[in-house]
Amino acid sequence: MKMKTLKSAVVFAVIAAFSSFSLMAGEMKDDAMKDGVMMKDGKMMVMKDGKTMAMGHAMTMSDGTKVTKKGMVMMANHKKMQMKDGDMMSMDGKMMDKH
Repeated sequence: MKMKTLKSAVVFAVIAAFSSFSLMAGEMKDDAMKDGVMMKDGKMMVMKDGKTMAMGHAMTMSDGTKVTKKGMVMMANHKKMQMKDGDMMSMDGKMMDKH
């Protein structure tokens, strides 16, 4: 009977550990998405500390990627792209998942 209780305790501990790791990963993802730029309704917006405002000027991300007020992106590797509604980029120049 003691072995059954021990197994239950181990299973519970493993489930609790995975749950806490999942919560921490979700919080890290949310924090990462607070700062960046996004195209919304045809306008470039800047997200900083959870606040969103219109982009006032072109920006250079930490990896060298440049983003204009019209959403034209010049990647650090010199590839160009145009951001579309819903596109988001973090301050380190990485495109973010739309989900």
